[in-house]
Amino acid sequence: MKALNFLIIKLTLCLILGIALSHVVRIDVKFSLCAFSVVFLGLLIGYFVALRQFKKTIWFGLFAYLTTVSLGNLSYCFHQQQNFRNHYSHFISENNNNQELLKFRIKERLKPSRFHNKYIVQLIAKDNHYVIGKLLLNVEKDSTLPMFKVDDVMVGVSQLIKINKPLNPNQFDYSAYLEKQSIFHQVFVQQTSLLRLQTKTNSLLGYAEKLRHRINTKLKLYNFKSDELAIINALLLGQRQDMSKDIYDNYVNAGAIHILAVSGLHVGIILMILNFCLQPIELIKYGKPIKVCLLLLILWSFAIVAGLSASVTRAVTMFSIVAIALNWRRPTNIYNTLAISVFILLLFKPMFLFDVGFQMSYMAVLAIVTIQPIIYKLWRRKWRLFDYFWQILTVTIAAQFGVIPISLYYFHQFPGLFFVSNLIIIPFLGLILGFGILVIVLALLNGLPELIANGYGKIIRLMNSIVSWLSEQDAFLFRHISFDIEHVVVCYLLLVSSIVLFKKRSFHTLSFFLISILFAQGVWFYSKYKRANSEFVIFHKSRYSLLGQRSNSKLRTFHNFDSMISESDQIIDKYRVGNFITDFSEDSLQSVYRFRNKTFLIVDSLGVYNVKSFRPNYIILRNSPRINLERLIDSLNPQLIIADGSNYKSYVARWETTCVIRKLPFHHTGKKGAFILKNKSYSDSLNSGLNAR
Repeated sequence: MKALNFLIIKLTLCLILGIALSHVVRIDVKFSLCAFSVVFLGLLIGYFVALRQFKKTIWFGLFAYLTTVSLGNLSYCFHQQQNFRNHYSHFISENNNNQELLKFRIKERLKPSRFHNKYIVQLIAKDNHYVIGKLLLNVEKDSTLPMFKVDDVMVGVSQLIKINKPLNPNQFDYSAYLEKQSIFHQVFVQQTSLLRLQTKTNSLLGYAEKLRHRINTKLKLYNFKSDELAIINALLLGQRQDMSKDIYDNYVNAGAIHILAVSGLHVGIILMILNFCLQPIELIKYGKPIKVCLLLLILWSFAIVAGLSASVTRAVTMFSIVAIALNWRRPTNIYNTLAISVFILLLFKPMFLFDVGFQMSYMAVLAIVTIQPIIYKLWRRKWRLFDYFWQILTVTIAAQFGVIPISLYYFHQFPGLFFVSNLIIIPFLGLILGFGILVIVLALLNGLPELIANGYGKIIRLMNSIVSWLSEQDAFLFRHISFDIEHVVVCYLLLVSSIVLFKKRSFHTLSFFLISILFAQGVWFYSKYKRANSEFVIFHKSRYSLLGQRSNSKLRTFHNFDSMISESDQIIDKYRVGNFITDFSEDSLQSVYRFRNKTFLIVDSLGVYNVKSFRPNYIILRNSPRINLERLIDSLNPQLIIADGSNYKSYVARWETTCVIRKLPFHHTGKKGAFILKNKSYSDSLNSGLNAR
């Protein structure tokens, strides 16, 4: 492809490779420094040798690529805080249960949970030792007390708790998500137990938080409803913490969630508005440099106010380059612009590479600039109005081509009416953003007329109503789509080969396309082979029992759910999607289960079991049976005791103590996760069960 002929694109791909390798292999910092020093020295030697010979050599290019790979590796290592000696993790033991004195600064407010307000905090000191590192702070909700603000410095006593892995297979791994942000522990406290310290130190994000708070305080005077304020905060201030779940789900199901995430679309519209408004500055002496500086200052101020998220930082970086090129009338290649913005962002924020929004933003832009011109030329329009809507439709379709594989991999659903929601909303987005900026400025100046405020509120209500109606069309929302990382790779391979073949029909492009088809078939067969096995699973479900038996793509579950729990529970849905289940059935709980040559006996609240009929391999304790566990062990001589989520914690603790004394393996699903017995040898099966996912 012609795009790969640009040097910056090749170097960016090498940087991405270095970051990805570091994430998988976890290379030591000292080794990374040594490797970078060696390849950089080789680059310098290759450069001077090439100068003396007056000709190109392969060694200079090779060392240039290796240096960039090493630079990506080094950037990743330097952004892992646990690699530094004063990281708090080096001062705690593996089984740390002590209450510790913590001093920390609030860095970011997250979306609250049902019982807690959540924050990301930066540790300052731990037991009077100065340390670094980030924690997840969970503060018990108290409606009588104000929430913490960014840059607040707090002191309190609490226990550092490791963030748990998911207890059931195929569930979202929140701990892995936080690890990508260098967050490994959390604390739970009551707000009254924390002491706020007086401090004069404020960060840019702290000032941005104060500005957002002032804007919201002013807007509340004009009777904006909570949903309307949530949309304003999402569209113009980049904050979605206070958005209700219903509104968020409506935008997701309608295929318009990208409207609520400040990204390239929003920043591009803002750049167009600013470029038009600042046009008169070009008439004065040194007008163009002044205009460019003002554009960059306003764009990055907006990025800071929006919280410097991955999407807004990516968009502002890219459009900063576009703004410079446009105002100096320099020709710019969009692929170069994208590559430069990726290179700069990943050099300073390498963990952005694993951010879903970052991935989807760039794939959408790449698809738009590559595929949209192809689709646009398929139909000739005579009327300008039709041409305008045709452009919007082709941009929307092209963007979906770019993001569908990633979207299916992470979210496993596809909104069939995405093109309708985009055709309706995008034409008015410029009006909503421009009008919104005016509303915020006038509100801050205490000069916002009620007529304008009411009109703007009605526009937002209308948009929410349209999105809500679209989200209710369940027939066009395809859920529970199984999709693996192998499918993502093969989808992009097919997409690239199709574009190459369409642009240039030759033997090589046709061969590339046919090879990609063969590769797709190979992935499909590999996926079938990988799941050609069976397993018995005891899931963890608080206060209930849930078991499942899978054979290839068939799943049969056993549970004691009522109708409401059965409809709302997602444990089985996640498992079905993750294991490509096509045949599913449900049944009530039984007393005995047989899986291959192993027998499971369930002992429930009645505590009744028959010792004469058979000898079970595994005992499942559910619904807190009042039994003498030692007598049960002596009678049945099981190989393993399993307690699911339906038991009282006090009972489980007593049973575990008994098993430790008797040196009998004990598995509690609330602690070790779901018990999984695969179709393997006994020892492998037992290990796979104990090492629950």
